[in-house]
Amino acid sequence: MFLPVIMSGGSGERLWPVSRSSFPKPFIEMPDGQSLLAKAFLRAQSLDNVQEILTITNCEHYFKTKSEYSSIVNEVIKTSYILEPFPRNTAPAVAIAAHYAAKMYGKDAILLVLPADQLIEKTADFAKAVAEARKLAEQDYLVTFGITPSRAETGFGYIEIPAERIANSENSYLVKRFVEKPDLATAEQYIKDGNHLWNAGIFCFKAGVFLNELEKHSPELSKAVELATSGLDFVQAAHGYAELDSKKFAEVPNISVDYAVMEKSDRVAVCKCDIGWNDVGSWNAIGDLISPDDNGNRLSGEVYTHNSSGCLIQSSSRLVATVGVRDLVIIDTPDALLVADKSKVQEVKNIVGQLKENGHAASKEHTTIFRPWGCYTVLEEGTGFKIKRIEVLPQHSLSLQKHEHRSEHWVVVSGVANVQNDEQIFELLPSQSTYIQAGHKHRLSNNSDEVLVIVEVQCGAYLGEDDITRFDEVSQFKNALHCGIK
Repeated sequence: MFLPVIMSGGSGERLWPVSRSSFPKPFIEMPDGQSLLAKAFLRAQSLDNVQEILTITNCEHYFKTKSEYSSIVNEVIKTSYILEPFPRNTAPAVAIAAHYAAKMYGKDAILLVLPADQLIEKTADFAKAVAEARKLAEQDYLVTFGITPSRAETGFGYIEIPAERIANSENSYLVKRFVEKPDLATAEQYIKDGNHLWNAGIFCFKAGVFLNELEKHSPELSKAVELATSGLDFVQAAHGYAELDSKKFAEVPNISVDYAVMEKSDRVAVCKCDIGWNDVGSWNAIGDLISPDDNGNRLSGEVYTHNSSGCLIQSSSRLVATVGVRDLVIIDTPDALLVADKSKVQEVKNIVGQLKENGHAASKEHTTIFRPWGCYTVLEEGTGFKIKRIEVLPQHSLSLQKHEHRSEHWVVVSGVANVQNDEQIFELLPSQSTYIQAGHKHRLSNNSDEVLVIVEVQCGAYLGEDDITRFDEVSQFKNALHCGIK
């Protein structure tokens, strides 16, 4: 069995304000309109002999992830999910995937671990590298992928390799050592020496071999993951999703797979490859994907410039204009604006840290919030009122609920709304509306095959999302409640 595993747990703080904890880096659309997560899934799906793709992600991201896959999944390939109750590092995620593979397919099952937040442009070369990695994995090697460096980069970890290749391999080596992110002078020396590769964070190995090495080199983590997965319904995961127990998972150490196993094991090989790899780790990396204008500006959205050069400017909704500026990164979203010097974009994560310290919502959520049934966008709010744009996916429904402190007015913009308002059940067509009095039980449903869009106006003394009492839970909504999704 060959099982690609997509790890989708990173937050991408350096790509704020587009990337946030409730809408992290894997969901960000690239200039071609496709998200990093979708690209990772298509990459895995295109490989030979793939019958199933396992995704390890946060439970709050399950429905958005499933939605990303829905339009691109090959019906022959099974999709399965294991949901983490809160973020942990890469070592727990990889170990959980290895336990799943060993339980479902045996310890000789081979895993290909793929981060969900990378770009790989040379798909044919990637497939070739995976084929070589699989051969090494069959020989009980733990295989990592090393990228031939194109520049002296201080933001990546490195892998030092010997001069001699592994016997009978085309381009693989035993790892001499892993090196932390170096300073510029050291990185330049690595490029000059030619015996260091960028660490891509992609792995290939047998489930049993990895678990044995984990137990040998990180016994505390090994034991904690065993306990965390002891009550996990792997069969349920194979047929949809399974959630890890939050109390057990909290006891799992928060460390990387490199630190837990790869840096310590003597069974680690690296497959040297040139696959058009880009970790998309900063706004400068995003800018490199956009063709520059005559002044070196890389523009996305409605942007006008005058006497400006070398800038990356992106706007999702508003017109942005610049006059007489140089080498700036300007990222405009509906509720937050980032302006940074291009040479300082790695420090954006420090702003995110300040927002978290102050409990600011902009560190976690956008104005658009995704839910199992669709999404809503807060258009405006003030004392005693809030206006939302609500989208309900085809054949989806909100739970039957009521609010104690607010009334709601619904106006249908497009689609057909199926409404339960207290004892009445009826349809609303575009431009029609209804009034939901505080205390009335109500439900909004979309029984059609088109997206339903309504505008909701809330009025009341308290408009918090926790002012809600549910009377039932439609099937696709149940699990979300356990994840803390309102």
